[in-house]
Amino acid sequence: MSEFSPGVQAVIDQATAAAQIVRQHRARVRQRRFDTIAVHGIYNMQEALANQGSIIEPAFFAPAQHFANSDTMEAALAYQIPAWTYSRVANPTLHYLEETLALLEGYGLEAETHATLTSSGMAAVFLATVPFLSIEDGRQMNIVASARCYGGTFQLFSQRYAVERGVEVRWVQDPLNLDDWASKIDDQTRFVFGETPSNPGLSMFDMAGVAELAHAAGIPLIVDPTVATPALMRPLLDGADIIVHSVSKSLSFSGFVIAGAVIAPVNIPSRVGPDELRANFALYCKGFPLRDHGPALSPFNALMALNDLRTLRHRMDFLSVNTLRIAHWLEAHPKVEHVYYPGLSSNAEHEIAQQTMWLVDGDASGQPANRYGHLLSFTLKDGLQAARATFDSFEMIWRGTDLGKVKSVATIPAISTHQQQGESGRSLAAVQPGQIRLSVGAEHPDDILADLEQALSQA
Repeated sequence: MSEFSPGVQAVIDQATAAAQIVRQHRARVRQRRFDTIAVHGIYNMQEALANQGSIIEPAFFAPAQHFANSDTMEAALAYQIPAWTYSRVANPTLHYLEETLALLEGYGLEAETHATLTSSGMAAVFLATVPFLSIEDGRQMNIVASARCYGGTFQLFSQRYAVERGVEVRWVQDPLNLDDWASKIDDQTRFVFGETPSNPGLSMFDMAGVAELAHAAGIPLIVDPTVATPALMRPLLDGADIIVHSVSKSLSFSGFVIAGAVIAPVNIPSRVGPDELRANFALYCKGFPLRDHGPALSPFNALMALNDLRTLRHRMDFLSVNTLRIAHWLEAHPKVEHVYYPGLSSNAEHEIAQQTMWLVDGDASGQPANRYGHLLSFTLKDGLQAARATFDSFEMIWRGTDLGKVKSVATIPAISTHQQQGESGRSLAAVQPGQIRLSVGAEHPDDILADLEQALSQA
């Protein structure tokens, strides 16, 4: 016997039939190529006709939805029908971006994928990890994570979780060492976390090997592939269970957006939490943790990111080609001590990068092609002061903490993005004192090299 009145049940039945049509359309979209999905997402001609014929996805800025009647409102707020309700939980414009990201990250994966947007990349890391930290038996829980990660992630785990919640954080200092991962996972580990390629050192790890360790323990592997984007790497294909992105970075190239995303296939492993968490993690996050913690994304930011996303594969292709050229140039420069870039054979990560970083659907001729992204970092032989002198002498390369933008941006992570984790934390994460991180933009590489040359001459 239904717990709803006949009127509410009729609304649910009607919505269920409509949802089946949407699922069929989504299944057809999944058969398209990566570029086509990035351009169109799930928006189609029928939806356009319902939106005054708009070819581009419309923006819905109002925070709340009007309901036809009380039966519809009750069904919507009970999560029984697809609905907008309130932008802190859902919004049509966000939905278009979520569906596109889920399809791109799940490209080539048999399992169905879903996504939930957040107000920032750090909100995404929080939303993807905090549901696994529920206290169930009173025993000391732990998490296992690569120490080579973004400074905000390091602080979330080491301060907000370890200091404030009493969670034991077990850092993996060398993510290439599979035995190190294995030695830290036990029956109280809640999740395993890795960033690849990492910010700022471009470190990588064996995702398939770590996923196997996590799954043997019945826990999820959470991966942050922000630097690579799904155009170059899709960790779900290597066994990862949950993906987090700072959409603020490479996915949204224009530089106008702050956003994050949590993406997951259906049926993930977990020792804790309700069945809904395992069945559809991304939608569980949207319906409950996101609703209650409140890190919602604005529809305007979603629309800006959606428009940037349409050219993702092409951008990551030419940016990778230019960045590899710049990395080789820096490696040959007499003042440069070391260049961190997975495309260089001198890097320990090169072999694993060759195995996992491929331009989706191949190059212009359709041939398989390795591409290694737009981010690199380097150190100078004369140390920190030389790095500061070089950094301060940039005339075209912007000095800032952002990355993945149309304009080239550089920073010194030890005094910016990783400053607050302290010297011991930076040492653990292999962040060098005089390391310069360079996010290569869309300028002509000759002009980027000219600015690097004149800046290095001041060191």
